[in-house]
Amino acid sequence: MDGNGRWAELQGKKRVKGHEEGAEVVKKITTYCSKNPDIERLTLYAFSTENWKRPRLEVEFLMKLLEKYLKNELTVYLENNVRFEPIGDIRAFSKSLQKTIKDVKEKTAHCDGLVQSLALNYGAQDEMIRAINKIKKCDEDITETMLSNALDCNHNVDLLIRTGGDHRLSNFLLWQSAYAELFFTDTLWPDFTTNDLEKIIKNFTKIERRFGGLK
Repeated sequence: MDGNGRWAELQGKKRVKGHEEGAEVVKKITTYCSKNPDIERLTLYAFSTENWKRPRLEVEFLMKLLEKYLKNELTVYLENNVRFEPIGDIRAFSKSLQKTIKDVKEKTAHCDGLVQSLALNYGAQDEMIRAINKIKKCDEDITETMLSNALDCNHNVDLLIRTGGDHRLSNFLLWQSAYAELFFTDTLWPDFTTNDLEKIIKNFTKIERRFGGLK
């Protein structure tokens, strides 16, 4: 979800306003996906392990915005039968934010519709290192299945979308995206709409996915 800060600057506003607008788009996209029975999971890159390098005040604002978003969206999750499953190492967050994340996860655990994952203090390289450390004492040879099961997310990505104009994965779900279809758009995240998503999904459904084989 790239482009919040640039969107705000283009509007002559502070960068934090872009993050607020971006949070509203998360709500709209999640609600849209919850109504589409063909969409099982929606994973959103909310805060990376590299985002700590941003200015302190911006990071503090993002932490407050995340906690406010989760508290406010609990009702939306429940109304739309959405299960919240965070990925990433949340131990770096405040005790209050950790509690909010865990509470929302527990209170939506019974929902059996869309699964929405927020990647929080997440980096794919960090995820893989933590996974390897979990299984390194195993006497057996490590298999793909063993490593996959030790990751924060053990579901393969079908469709990966990046907004904001950059054409790179930026340390996001590298293992899971081995055969993902990649779509890049210049649209900044606060301007990204459900119509944009619908068009991308339609293009995705036309792709013949061979997974290295021949059909």
